[in-house]
Amino acid sequence: CQHSILQGALAKPEGFTTKGGLGGFHALPGSGVSAGPPKELCPGPSMMKFAWDNYKQYALGKNELRPLTKNGHIGNMFGGLRGATVIDALDTLYIMELEEEFQEAKQWVEKSFDLNVNGEASLFEVNIRYIGGLLATYYLTGEEVFKSKALELGEKLLPAFNTPTGIPRGVINLGSGMSWSWGWASAGSSILAEFGTLHLEFLHLSELSGNPVFAEKVRNIRRVLSRVEKPQGLYPNFLSPVTGSWVQHHVSIGGLGDSFYEYLIKSWLMSDKKDSEAKKMYDDALEAIEKHLVKKSAGGLTYIAEWRGGILDHKMGHLACFSGGMIALGAQHSTGDRRQRHMELAAEITSTCHESYTRSGTCPAANGAFSGSSPLWIFASPHTAGVAEGSLSPQALEKYCRVEAGFSGIRDVYTTTPTHDNMQQSFFLAETLKYLYLLFCEDDVLSLEDWVFNTEAHPLPINHTDLRAAGQP
Repeated sequence: CQHSILQGALAKPEGFTTKGGLGGFHALPGSGVSAGPPKELCPGPSMMKFAWDNYKQYALGKNELRPLTKNGHIGNMFGGLRGATVIDALDTLYIMELEEEFQEAKQWVEKSFDLNVNGEASLFEVNIRYIGGLLATYYLTGEEVFKSKALELGEKLLPAFNTPTGIPRGVINLGSGMSWSWGWASAGSSILAEFGTLHLEFLHLSELSGNPVFAEKVRNIRRVLSRVEKPQGLYPNFLSPVTGSWVQHHVSIGGLGDSFYEYLIKSWLMSDKKDSEAKKMYDDALEAIEKHLVKKSAGGLTYIAEWRGGILDHKMGHLACFSGGMIALGAQHSTGDRRQRHMELAAEITSTCHESYTRSGTCPAANGAFSGSSPLWIFASPHTAGVAEGSLSPQALEKYCRVEAGFSGIRDVYTTTPTHDNMQQSFFLAETLKYLYLLFCEDDVLSLEDWVFNTEAHPLPINHTDLRAAGQP
């Protein structure tokens, strides 16, 4: 998988609502609009405008901007689809009240976003970026174009599920409907973090279309996972879509596994806490992780090890750092000893990630934030908010990642004279800048009572029926 975009997502602080303002550019009645602090006090809008303006000038219609060479990048993850940055940026532009830029993005979707394409698309990436972005923007604005594009694209993903088990293959040709597994995936297997990160979006596709097929596809994934034997209660990362059996016993809470666990707790929350199956799967998985994978280093740092056929691999990739936020989010809805234990575990994991980031030469913002996996995302927890805020600095992004024509990732975070990778990732606009805005603004923006964020940071409503009604033109 593209490790830099297998994000884990993210716990948000309580009581966020969307802001209105900007001369008629208002969020919808019923979606929790409130007046907030002046947006110039927040780091996000100016950085977002800079990232968007350069993308628009040098790469509009391409998937991502190459800011050093001032041109566009298409790549091969999206099967011929274009405009990944446009779709990923839509809801961030809207939430930040960047009205002119939002209208530019909307116009591109209306006039230039072509779904009649051929090529190798990642089912996972198209779902979390394109479908997630379109759904979120529809729910925020009520604009039908975003709904119709999301549903049309959702239909194009369905052939990937035509396997003996119904577990989808990871790659699909959006034109022909042919699907296959990644060439690097062991024995033609599907990846836990990919087929396990469809549930939120697909339930909304069924809700909006009235077609139960989307919801049935992801419920069947649950059935397969409930039947298969879990070694010591753990979920390995590779599953055969033909036999429904694990291909190898490699367990990781970081890349290849991460957002599967995130979507379990979020599915329960998105269902208004009615999806008891998702909650039980999450609780059982976390119990097994606590029992078998959570360890403490000689220096006293708590980490989540990887597991290979019963043998522990004592390392934790930076993508696993999302788990601090996830565990804190789950702990908010627990009681007694379990709540306290999980809050402490979340704080310890976040502290470990904070330590690993601050020991790099360039500050974590240049590393973890770009991939959406910074321990910033534990800020839902009052116990760890101080660590979280210290773990991400907008100034560091400006210092190390900003170049003449956009923001670029860096290749080595252990040097204070970094080499840029010439890529402004679409998720930087979807996730990093949105979460910076939500964290550093002084007032509430999106309410956790009403919204759940997908793994690309696109907000999907909990009370979606009421919000959709409010959003009708």
